[in-house]
Amino acid sequence: MRTPHIALALVLVALSGCARGCTSSRPPINVNPNMDVQPRYEPQAASAFFYDGAEMRAPVPGTVARGELRDLINDAPYWTGKDTSGAFVLEIPMPVTDAVRERGAQRFDIYCAACHDKGGDGKGILFERGKVPTPSFHSDRLRQMPDGQIFDTITNGLGLMPSYRYPIPVADRWAIIVHLRALQARRLERSGGAAPVQTATADQTPADPTPPQQVTP
Repeated sequence: MRTPHIALALVLVALSGCARGCTSSRPPINVNPNMDVQPRYEPQAASAFFYDGAEMRAPVPGTVARGELRDLINDAPYWTGKDTSGAFVLEIPMPVTDAVRERGAQRFDIYCAACHDKGGDGKGILFERGKVPTPSFHSDRLRQMPDGQIFDTITNGLGLMPSYRYPIPVADRWAIIVHLRALQARRLERSGGAAPVQTATADQTPADPTPPQQVTP
């Protein structure tokens, strides 16, 4: 009694195998296209909904990421790049390990090399294709610039350079500076020059009394 059912099952299996093995010029039938076509924004896309025209939104001002509650009294140099007098710190206020150096090189290649190129000469792809003027990290001015001032520039932006307050966490900003100093040191070593002395300077820009907190990606 079960023989017809078994035969029918074998025929269906054979037919399905043949159908899967055959090619067709017609597009496949998608019975549920909802997952293929979704009303969503792509990264870096424009938006007519938000006032600034950007669909990627910054965190709400005052947002504090987990583990990044700031003590601006005891740890101000780490969070702001300045000491209690408002002068930029000369050195990186965190331990420099091999992991920090590796992280700094990685983050530099991601965020900085597009403009400054991987060697720090200011000849990145934006300069090559758009002739966007980009300073070299190997000029005397930037060699003498305090680490805290470079940190402040990464945080708040300067000129054509945008602020990286949100995309780059605080620890990664310092790690990038570690890599930047390594690039400068290697260039000086090859050229036989001596490292210039950095000079602490007070901040020349108005202070932000309530800087928005970063959110680690």
